[in-house]
Formats: sequence, C-alpha cells, structure tokens
Amino acid sequence: MPGRKIIQKFKLFLLFKSALLIIFASVVFAQNAPVVTSIEIKGSKKIEEETILSKIRSRIEEPLSNETVQKDIKTLMNTGYFDDVRVEMEPFEGGIKLIFVFKEKPTVTSVDFQGNKEIDSDKLKEQITITSGSISNLALINDNIEKIISFYHSEGYWHAKAIPVIRDVSADAVALTFQIEEGPKVVIKEIAIEGNKAVSAKEIKKAMKTKERWLFSFVTGSGLYKKEDIGEDIERIKELYHSKGYIYAVVSEPKVTLSTDKTKLSIKISVSEGDQHKVGDVKITGNIIFASHELQKKIETAKGKVLNRTALRSDIDKMLDLYMDRGYARADINPLIDTDKEKKIANITFSITEGDIFRVGRVEITGNTKTRDKVIRREIRLDEGGIFSRKLLKRSYQRVTNLNFFESVDLTPKLRTEEKLIDLNVNVKEKLTGMLSLGGGYSSTDKFMVMGEISQANLFGKGLYLKLRADLSANKKNYNISLRDPWFMDKPLSASFSLYNDVYQYPDYDKDSSGFAVGFGKELSEYVGASISYSFEQAEISNIADTATSLIKDQAGKKITSSISPTVWKDTRDNYLDPATGSRQALYITLAGLGGDNYFVKEVIDSGWYFPVMWNTTLGVRARFGYATGFAGKEIPLYERFYIGGISTVRGLGFGEGGPRDAQGEMIGGDKELIFNVDYIFPIEKELRLKGVLFFDAGRAFDNHEKMSLNLRHTAGFGVRWLSPMGPIRLEMGFNLSPKPDEAGSKLEFTFGGLF
Repeated sequence: MPGRKIIQKFKLFLLFKSALLIIFASVVFAQNAPVVTSIEIKGSKKIEEETILSKIRSRIEEPLSNETVQKDIKTLMNTGYFDDVRVEMEPFEGGIKLIFVFKEKPTVTSVDFQGNKEIDSDKLKEQITITSGSISNLALINDNIEKIISFYHSEGYWHAKAIPVIRDVSADAVALTFQIEEGPKVVIKEIAIEGNKAVSAKEIKKAMKTKERWLFSFVTGSGLYKKEDIGEDIERIKELYHSKGYIYAVVSEPKVTLSTDKTKLSIKISVSEGDQHKVGDVKITGNIIFASHELQKKIETAKGKVLNRTALRSDIDKMLDLYMDRGYARADINPLIDTDKEKKIANITFSITEGDIFRVGRVEITGNTKTRDKVIRREIRLDEGGIFSRKLLKRSYQRVTNLNFFESVDLTPKLRTEEKLIDLNVNVKEKLTGMLSLGGGYSSTDKFMVMGEISQANLFGKGLYLKLRADLSANKKNYNISLRDPWFMDKPLSASFSLYNDVYQYPDYDKDSSGFAVGFGKELSEYVGASISYSFEQAEISNIADTATSLIKDQAGKKITSSISPTVWKDTRDNYLDPATGSRQALYITLAGLGGDNYFVKEVIDSGWYFPVMWNTTLGVRARFGYATGFAGKEIPLYERFYIGGISTVRGLGFGEGGPRDAQGEMIGGDKELIFNVDYIFPIEKELRLKGVLFFDAGRAFDNHEKMSLNLRHTAGFGVRWLSPMGPIRLEMGFNLSPKPDEAGSKLEFTFGGLF
C-alpha cells in the first residue's frame, strides 16, 4: 500500500510538472514563443511512430502552440487506441522538445460467447467486426453488441440481450466474452390490413416481403419481423395502390402488438385509399431529336386507362433508352401530372430535356488479377471515341459476364460533363476457373463409375479452355483432351482441337472408337455465329451377340468416319448458364463421306426460348428435330442414331427407352427424333444462386420405316439447379408417365456441367 501511494504521488508530480511547463510556455513565451526543436514518442508499441506523427499538427522548427498541443492530444485520444495521452516538455538545442507519452489500450486476445444455444458461436462471429488482435475499444465493443442484437432480431429473437465481460489476461491484454441471453423466438401470428376496400388484404399481403408464420416457414424463413423489411413493405403497398390509380393512397406505420407469452407478434397496417384516377390527356414537350409519334410508340399510358405509376416509369425508361442509344446520356424526362379531383382524371405531360451527345472516353479495367485486359476489352461493345449507347453498355455487361471467368462484373459509366465524355469503369472480381474433380457413383446402365477431370477455362489468363477428362465404369472407358481458343491468333476467330478414345460395352455388342476433331468458328454479327469442324474417327464393333439383329451384325468390324460439321446459330440469351430472357436457335449438320467407310447426313434443328415471368421466375421452352440418313448404299452407323432418354433429352426415361427396339427388345435408336422440353424455373436462395425447376418433357426417336408424329413419350418432374463456384450442377427427378413393363417409373439424374 505505501508503495502504491508513492507511485500515485509521483504520477501527480509528473502531471503537475507537465501542466507548469505548458503554462510556462504559453505565458512566459507568449510574446516570443519558443520553437519546437524535437518531437519524441514514448509508450507506443502497437502503433507505428510515423502513423502518430501523421496525425498531429505540432511540427519541428515551428513555434510552440499550446492550443495545437491540446488539439493533438484530443486527436490522438479520438483514435480509440489509447487510454491516456500526455505531453511533456523539456529544453532541447535552444528550443523545446515535445514528448508524447502514451498508455495504450490492451489488446483483445480472444473473443468468446456464452449463453447462446439456438445460434452457434461461429455464426455469431460472422456478424461482428472485433476479433482476436483488436484493440479493446469500448465504442467498438458497444457497436458489436448492437450487431449481435440486430442479428438476433433478424432471426426472430426479439428479447435477446448481450453483455460484454472483459477479463484482464496481462497488463496489456484482455479476454472478451459476450454473455448472451437469447429469450424465446418471436414469430408473426397475424398481419391485419384496415381501411382497404379497392384492394383485397390478400393482394396487399402478397406484395409484402413480411409474411405470417405458416407450415413451411422453417424452409422459407418467413414469419419473422424485420424492421428493414417492414419499412420496405410500406413502400411496396403504396406502389401497389399507385399502380391501380390510387395516387393519393396513404399507408400508416405498422402497429406491432406482442402476445402475453411474448412469442407472437400481431401487425396492423391501416390504409387510406383515396379516389382512383384515370389518365386524361397525354402530351410530350421539349422533344427535337425524336418526333412525338416515334416517342408515342414507346408509351403504354393512354387516355382512359387507369393511371399506373409503375407503367409510367416504364414508359419513361423506354423513351430514355431511345435517347441513350443515340448518345444523349444526360437526357431527362419529367412526368408532370395535373390532377382534376372532381373528374378523377390526371393529365400527363412528358417534359423532355434532351441535352447533348456524349462520346465514350476512357475504358478502364480493374480487378483482373489473372485475366488479361485484352480478353475483357474485346468483349466491350463501346469503342473509345464512339457515341455512347445504353444498349451497347448492357450488351457489354452480358458478354463479359458470359465469359464465366468472374464472380462479379460491374460496368459503371462516369460522366465528364464539360468534355461531353463518358468514361467506362469495368470492375471485375476473379473467380477460380481451374478445377480438379474426382467423383464416383452407380447406375443401372454403367454400374460402378469413377470420373476424373482437370480443366482450366482461362488458361494463362488468355481465355483458353483446356480439359482433360476420364470416365471409367464396368461398361465404359472414355478419355478426352480438348483445347479451345476463342480468339485464335488474336483474331475474332475461334479454334478448337480434341482427341479422344471411347470404349463402351452395349448389351449386344462392344464399341471401341478413337479419333480427333479440328474446328473453327466466327461471329457473323452481334448475335449470329457459324463454325465448321472436321473429325476423323475409327470405330470397331465387336463381340456381337448371336441374338443381335441384322442391323447390328451389319456394323461388325472396323470402320472409319471422315466428316465435316457446319453449324449456324443465333443466340440472344442474357446469360448462357442461367438465362432469364432471350433465345437460342441452331442448325447442326454432319456430312460423312470424305473418304472412310461411313456415308451419311445428320441434321438437328434446336430452338430454345426463355421468358421472364412474375416473381423472378423463368419459363423455358425448347424444341428439337433431328434427321439422319445414309447414302451411297450405306446405313447410318449405330452410334450416330438418335437415342432418346436421359437428362439431356427426355428426363425420366433411361438411355434409348424413348426410341425403337429390335425383336429382342434392345434399344437400337432411330433415324429421326422429336423432343419438347418445358421448364418453369424459380429461385430458392438468390445469394447462393440456387434454383428449383418443374418440368414436362415429350419426345421420341422414330425408326426408318416410321412416320414422324406427335405420338411421343411423356415425362414430368422436378429438380434443383445450382450455379456453384465449381460450375453448374443439376439434380432432377423425372417420372415416366406411361412406363412399359421393363421400365422404371422414375429416374433421378445428376449432371455437373452446362445447363441447357
């Protein structure tokens, strides 16, 4: 105790000494202040001396200022790193030395949680910003308490409390524990709407993000009260009324009532609808570049219709698109609404300010740590110096995204108003494009399977695609290596090469084939392209069963196929892996007979369309027609016939089950095919890019002597699709709607690769 009193007296003496020095410097030297000749830092271990010096205003070779010193102390204390900062002064080389003496806050050596049962500690650690190694700053700790409580609220624990417990570990270190009291979970029992007459409560609730608790809330996560969501819901309800002509509708703040057991919430929202207004006269003013009749074509708002503010904004966007595509980047359209409350009409005037033409300035690319600038730049459809176009900006975004090299793509126009230029900032975030995958499984067709693949979709950052793959099973052995360059020799010409060996044991015969293919392709326009490839394959049909048909027996032995395959396509999809709008049409032709033993022509027409539907869902419709025939007295090879069944044709059928069979009931494929697929795709978890699908398939392969008809095999089912960091994954269950005696009633199928 005596020692502690001596130390306290010594500290008081030092403070008294510092105060006297400051008073002495400010009073005695008021007329002729001494110069600061040195600044010394003491007691700072965690913060670099350069960092401290950068924050203070006191400078060497400048007159001493008491006011500046006091501000420096305040600035340093406000950093939150120190428990105490004081300044000592002493004569030095004809002036004054300022000595900043620090007492640092202790370091947090560990962060733990106690009392949390419903939410595990790892999940809570994801919500906070204070970690091991942080400074024990009270403001920071309190801020993290708010984050913890806010997270508990978002999970429905409205009574949650968090108290920080700080325990000294050493003189300059502490352990931090958040003591949690979770309390009961609170769910939304009822949402009541009052005052609504024109719009039903059901429709209002449907527009809201906040939902009542129901049977499957544990899956959807609905039924929890979130302040940020309810604020958004008020705007959504207003938007709903405004879209129906009730432009003066008022929505109250929700009244929230907690049940007596403190586990259920009741929400009451009051609405004052007002009168519905219809559109009166519609006028356009201020337009010079476009004639009024050109702009009127873009406007759906018309006299006599119910006033719809949502449609009004859509009309404005459509007109602005016209201006933006001509380079008028500062064009502005202000809808002036003049209401007549007695007649309940609203006269609308679109007041247009056209502005000047803007050109593209610099195109700057950032964030690409691996991908070379030219790989991104060649996908940009806006040229430096060219006239700016919103349509080309959107297309540039689509093309860079469709490279599938990046986790995120951000194209931001930046105006230079005085120069009438728009700089384009392209910021990307790289993702892993190389993949090593090993897998295995079992199927009734291939028995036990082992798969291995090494691929790199962006080799050397040049956009080259390289793949080495092997598939091994009891019935199949496949080895493949392929390389594709989308810009061969830095020209807008793609080149590809592949080499393969494929061995497959069918029920009635074995097939062993090997070969290679070389191809070139080119874009003919923005959405249209063509390619041509040459392939050479040697295939051997052996081990033919005695019971096999003459069709199979005629194929015995080794045969060479030398063919060319021209392809033409048109692709307007917004996203190749996960399209929401657009279409893809393609014509594939294979002509074999450039030497070799096989002579045939094979054609496939493929058309797929994607339509956005409500609630961010998509309707996909696809149709395929295929035809093949031999010539020069030759039949179509078995392995070039159409086999219907499987995840890429008709889901729910096994391979070949949707086609003709021989006398022994074996699938032999057809020379014609007709396939229809309808998919309804809906989001499950947006951030994870996880989607669900409901589908209906119809298809069949037809034999040589059959006429093509709509007498098809039908299946239906459901599945999930995940755009995982490793690539697209599909898991789909198909149900055979009219199974034959030897067919299964359903089939679960899985693919790791591109979505069709």
